[in-house]
Amino acid sequence: MSTYLLVHGAWHSGECWERVVPLLASAGHRVLAPSLTGYGDQAHLLGPEVGLDTHVDDIVRLIVGEDLTEVVLVGHSYAGLVISSAANQVPERIAHLVYLDAMVPEDGESAVDVQPMTQALIDLAVTSDSGWRIPPLPELPPPSGLFGVTDPADVAWLRTILSDQPVRCLQQPVRLDNPAVAAVPRTHIHCTVGVPDGITHRPVPPTQPNGSPAQVWELPTGHDCMITMPVELAALLLKLG
Repeated sequence: MSTYLLVHGAWHSGECWERVVPLLASAGHRVLAPSLTGYGDQAHLLGPEVGLDTHVDDIVRLIVGEDLTEVVLVGHSYAGLVISSAANQVPERIAHLVYLDAMVPEDGESAVDVQPMTQALIDLAVTSDSGWRIPPLPELPPPSGLFGVTDPADVAWLRTILSDQPVRCLQQPVRLDNPAVAAVPRTHIHCTVGVPDGITHRPVPPTQPNGSPAQVWELPTGHDCMITMPVELAALLLKLG
């Protein structure tokens, strides 16, 4: 039995995984899909002081508090930053890192370094009335839709779980200065449909930090693949457990 820890991206909550969790659990694995501070059942904690470090602490505290080991740590989108810094703190507890259509940082990088278009979001936030809130990205025409979701019923449901993102999440740097984290195997899953203009995948080097060949898989769907292709996503994740 493996433990899958699924970390949602910006604006979302742990609810976004609800179609994937039972598929992994029915295969006999333990599955956790928490909401980070400021989202879902933690929405009341949203504030300008919440940042990347807050979310890293959320995940590390959960791993240590639940005494989780052999964790398949999955980070979607912005959460690529979260899982990187979390693994840096507890590498001995992580069996695999999965970057799910995610930002893949180097030590000391922020979201802007990995995905330069996020600078525009930061600029809008700091000049807004709040000074720190970044509202969810707007729905685009198909195939981009709302975070890659185009089915009207799914779009309506997705809207109910989205929250504003604190600007500090995109400003604080990732810490990847623990040599032990390089030994953790990585898998990258890219969603290939409806990628909005300005969004790019950082090229994956042919060799992982641990010296093994890179593992890159693709799903022919939009960004929120856990909603649009949960069965196919779960099948890929189960290969790692």
